[in-house]
Amino acid sequence: MKITFFGTTTLLFDDGTDQILFDCHFTRPSLLKYIGGSEGTNTTLMDELFSKHHIDRLKAIFVSHTHHDHVMDAPYAALKTGAVIYGSSSAMNVAKGGSVPESQQVRFKAGETYTVGQYRIKVLASRHSKPTILNNDLGVAIDLPLKQPAKLRDYKEGGSFDFYVEAEGKKILIRPSFNYIEGQLDGYQCDVLFLGIAGLGKADPKTEEIFFRETVEKVKPELIIPLHWDNFFSPLDKPVVSMPHVVEKTEESFFKLAKRCEEYGVNCILQIPRTSIEI
Repeated sequence: MKITFFGTTTLLFDDGTDQILFDCHFTRPSLLKYIGGSEGTNTTLMDELFSKHHIDRLKAIFVSHTHHDHVMDAPYAALKTGAVIYGSSSAMNVAKGGSVPESQQVRFKAGETYTVGQYRIKVLASRHSKPTILNNDLGVAIDLPLKQPAKLRDYKEGGSFDFYVEAEGKKILIRPSFNYIEGQLDGYQCDVLFLGIAGLGKADPKTEEIFFRETVEKVKPELIIPLHWDNFFSPLDKPVVSMPHVVEKTEESFFKLAKRCEEYGVNCILQIPRTSIEI
């Protein structure tokens, strides 16, 4: 299984036959552009990345929530490849606004399991990280079709989800946000845990303790790969940078994660955007 990381929480799974995207954000407009107006998908960059990474067997796009850095480019990817977008009612309104046919839209609910090729994907209820000045709309839905160009704040959170993936004998948990629902992962185990750490650097000790207890201690992964540590306002055709210090202390997040992995005896690797690993 090859997994390619495109920054933030966008992951491409490829088993050699079928491909699945978890979240879909390639454009990454600058914050200054978004503050000053509306933005749309950078189709030129997406065409280039899809060509370089041979994204030509894409069957599905699973959307964890509908902030712009998770869903913005899903409509173009679906139209380009014929892939089906799976997501909340808010994700469906992003798809409708992008003129994605109804046959390529599946509204999911927590607890449902979908089979795509040889993949089995279970949708788990989740919780977004604590609100910030950029995402203080938690629980708010996108009620109407969202057309591009759009403003950053047009992309409401719309509910958050994790994904439990079984493929090629491996079990993989994708948790995009730094938060937890107590007891949610009871009975689940995985080989690889993709773990969102945006917010970990500034978290108080109690929150950090419960977060790791409700994730790593529950699912007992062999490998952890952090997500949501890079600056999603920095484009993929520029050098990778972390989030501004006023927003997140990325180096502190890495240090806290490393200490926990050391404590649990779990391997951890940092995957750079636009690179692939085999698991």
